Amino acid sequence: MCAVQKWGREAGSGRRTRAPSLLCLRHLHANISCSGWGNGYADIVKENKLFESYYKELGLVPEGEFEQFMDAMREPLPATIRITGYKSHAKEILHCLKEKYFKDIQELEIDGQKIEAPQALSWYPDEQAWHTNMSRKIIRKSPLLEKFHQFLVSETESGNISRQEAVSMLPPLLLKIEPHHKILDMCAAPGSKTAQLIEMLHADMDVPFPEGFVIANDVDNKRCYLLVHQAKRLNSPCIMVVNHDASCIPTLHINSGGKRDVLFYDRILCDVPCSGDGTLRKNIDVWKKWTTSNSLHLHGLQLRIAVRGVEQLAVGGRMVYSTCSLNPIEDEAVIAALLEKSEGALELADSSADLPGLKWMPGVSSWKLMTKEGMWYSDWSEVPSSRQTQIRPTMFPPTDSEKLASMHLERCMRILPHHQNTGGFFVAVLVKKAPMPWNKRFPKTGGSPAASLPTDAPHLAESVEGEGGGPERKLGGEAEEEEAFKGASLAQETAAKQDGVCGPPPLKKMKLFGYKEDPFVFLTEDDPVFTTIQSFYDLSPDFPKLNVLTRTHEGKKRHLYMVSKELRNMLLNNSERMKVINTGVKVWSRNSDGEEFGCAFRLAQEGIYTLQPYIRSRIITVSVEDIKVLLTQENPFLSKLQDHAHAQAKKLGSLLGDLSEPQCSIQLCGWRGKTSIRAFVPRNERFHYLRMLGVEVFKDKQGQKPSDGEKEGKEGEEAEEGTTSPGFPVYLTEGFPPRDGLL
Repeated sequence: MCAVQKWGREAGSGRRTRAPSLLCLRHLHANISCSGWGNGYADIVKENKLFESYYKELGLVPEGEFEQFMDAMREPLPATIRITGYKSHAKEILHCLKEKYFKDIQELEIDGQKIEAPQALSWYPDEQAWHTNMSRKIIRKSPLLEKFHQFLVSETESGNISRQEAVSMLPPLLLKIEPHHKILDMCAAPGSKTAQLIEMLHADMDVPFPEGFVIANDVDNKRCYLLVHQAKRLNSPCIMVVNHDASCIPTLHINSGGKRDVLFYDRILCDVPCSGDGTLRKNIDVWKKWTTSNSLHLHGLQLRIAVRGVEQLAVGGRMVYSTCSLNPIEDEAVIAALLEKSEGALELADSSADLPGLKWMPGVSSWKLMTKEGMWYSDWSEVPSSRQTQIRPTMFPPTDSEKLASMHLERCMRILPHHQNTGGFFVAVLVKKAPMPWNKRFPKTGGSPAASLPTDAPHLAESVEGEGGGPERKLGGEAEEEEAFKGASLAQETAAKQDGVCGPPPLKKMKLFGYKEDPFVFLTEDDPVFTTIQSFYDLSPDFPKLNVLTRTHEGKKRHLYMVSKELRNMLLNNSERMKVINTGVKVWSRNSDGEEFGCAFRLAQEGIYTLQPYIRSRIITVSVEDIKVLLTQENPFLSKLQDHAHAQAKKLGSLLGDLSEPQCSIQLCGWRGKTSIRAFVPRNERFHYLRMLGVEVFKDKQGQKPSDGEKEGKEGEEAEEGTTSPGFPVYLTEGFPPRDGLL
């Protein structure tokens, strides 16, 4: 991802912006020196005396290491890639990287300098994450590195590889996701962590619809579409993108056993907006913009978001709080305030053994606060009244030493850049032991403002207007908390004003910004669409028809999408209280030529792994050579297929090509015309499947095919005709031999 965002999160400093963020997947190494960005960044000096004096005084860096810390901050950040862990092709991608590209790079010299091969991140499971110091300047000098770069770009766009900063991978790992978990990502854009959560949810590829789901939220409407772009690469029916202010994200309802219950999440990722001083290595404009005021301005918002997160967390659930800032005001101060207000309902989990190989510093229990003018304060009592609107009591450590010790702030984890050549980061894992005390304190009252609202009123309420029922509706703490939610809003607001800290935010009317999205309309079981689809594809009896939706109330349905039953439940029960940007995976698309075959809908490649377990006809098995023909030629004649596949395809319209191999399976969607056959597979997925079969696809710098002399000079490469796209010749290589089996 190109680090072009101004004050964005993850690709920026952490502060939010209304300007659209830029997503660029065409750079292997976006973290380059100042000169690489042109005149706009040429004069930036990587110095900030206030930053140095502040962190020296705080003592967060071990003694004797401060110079190493600052030197690391001035160095470009290594590029990091992560192989998509849940896809069945992950092992093949890793095999390709290690045996072809990495092995060749180890023996490569450019301008007399030996190139350092990418290294696996020691703490990331199964060698699924790698980092490299190669710059774009180096990549341009070597055709081999250029091929490697194009491989990464292509596989990133097809969802098999993600460009993601190393420390950004930590929060999803610490959440310990299981396929049945209900997950909320509160500040999700641009979506690299969300993608990780989806991957973990689909750990078992044999289950098309995991019981769990991911709700990915962001306050910025435009950045939500970056989030959609990331999520769509993974083709999951279990992801929903919503657009709300995380500090007052609405409480959602679900139908459980015929009763309306409040939704509590098993896992919550609370990666809050921050000042981003841990990103100095990739966001060099932070060097001149950093002041201590940034943290003071953001602390309150961070605390409100964290409070809203733990309110929606199920008892026994885990919430990970994280920032790309090293400042205790944004880190330990928020955690300490949260723990103090929870009165024992929350505790910090000890995650020291969860990621062996990761180097981190324990959280601190003592810190000071400095203004941008250089004034230091160690305690709230020292703050003059003129400053007390900007500086708040929750920014300081608790004064009760016994209470402070019981918080175990040392269980927080701070990642310093010079320890493992990463960015700076902070992460803390919270476990919810009981309902939040302000929910227990205020019983259900019939006269509260919340109680007088209709049940379908659109608003972002902390209290939940229920439909009656006693504690038996839920077990243990969740029942108590659900009942306590109801009617508590006014009392919460009063309590918050009294102590200056954060109870839940007051009742607000929901405001919708940005584009008006098309509706999500679920089909009924007797919808006429299913009549032909059912017989045409011979869908199995357990096919979940009720999970199919379209995006229009009127006219012809152009596309059909599928979601899991849990997301269907949420959509039907919360349509008026949340703004949904996107959900569902496309499974069928209308094809005007299909009616002559008996069905107007063809299969969509995006949803084939969701649909495949339910389809019992129109499946053909084809050879590896057939697949090469289908993927390298746009509309090959049927006669180009081998006899077995040719005979099967002649009888079908929309079809599914199937490859079952020991290492991985491939399913391709296609359509047979009168004399030809076409694979409806996006370009980058074509490239991916061809690589899995031993065919290398690359583009030379001029976008033209190499000359005959160049072809002859490529040892082990044989040109193969194709029409994949102009300027993208296809080569058979020896680097990744095809496996035996049928496609």
